[in-house]
Amino acid sequence: MEPGISGAHAFVTGAARGIGEAVARTLAGYGARLSLLDRDPGPLARLARELDTPSAHAADVSDARAVEKAVAEAEDRLGPIGILVNVAGVLHTGPVAEFGDEEWARTFAVNTGGVFHVSRAVVRRMIPRAAGVIVTVASNAAGVPRAEMAAYAASKAAATMFTKCLGLEVARYGIRCNVVAPGSTDTAMQRALWTDDRAAERVIAGVPEAYRTGIPLGRIAEPGDIADAVAFLASDRARHITMHDLYVDGGATLRA
Repeated sequence: MEPGISGAHAFVTGAARGIGEAVARTLAGYGARLSLLDRDPGPLARLARELDTPSAHAADVSDARAVEKAVAEAEDRLGPIGILVNVAGVLHTGPVAEFGDEEWARTFAVNTGGVFHVSRAVVRRMIPRAAGVIVTVASNAAGVPRAEMAAYAASKAAATMFTKCLGLEVARYGIRCNVVAPGSTDTAMQRALWTDDRAAERVIAGVPEAYRTGIPLGRIAEPGDIADAVAFLASDRARHITMHDLYVDGGATLRA
């Protein structure tokens, strides 16, 4: 059991796979009661059955009305949300000169708009209770330029600053808002960028022609590495930490 997590109602977006799934499993392991949200109903339902939660919501975080409905239903089923973890995200890559309007809009609708919609719906309920924790999973790309990742990096930078500003607004209520910024993590999103069996080796070694440093620790993160950082910030062990941006990238950005 983990103080601050055990018995708390945790609402996790993007929960059906990757980092979101790892976060859900980790928080469940620490005794949290879980509400899960994802736009993919099949994997979402399977995870909900496995974690024995009645609160699973198939919705797109870019849809403000659907988000409000999901949050209201979650509190009706499991009581006040004490922990929110924003994980849902999309990745579209390509050079800016060739990047499409639709891909740009979708990237911001999910990665930035989604964080706004869910955080707003939850924090409106946290404020009268004067308690709560919000953790947004962003990216180390929010702080370091990445070639052919302008939309993703910009959307994550916006989500990062939004979360910090929210943290400043609600600190008076004892509500903490923090960011976890992963680097390369072994998820389906990461593997979609790989073109051959040596792609992981190149990520670890770095790509000089793309101005990308390698990973000093010599390994790609597992989703559980990110989930552990989220759990720490959600727990009472981090009770005096807010508006913080915790990089979990094996040193890849040299914490620029």
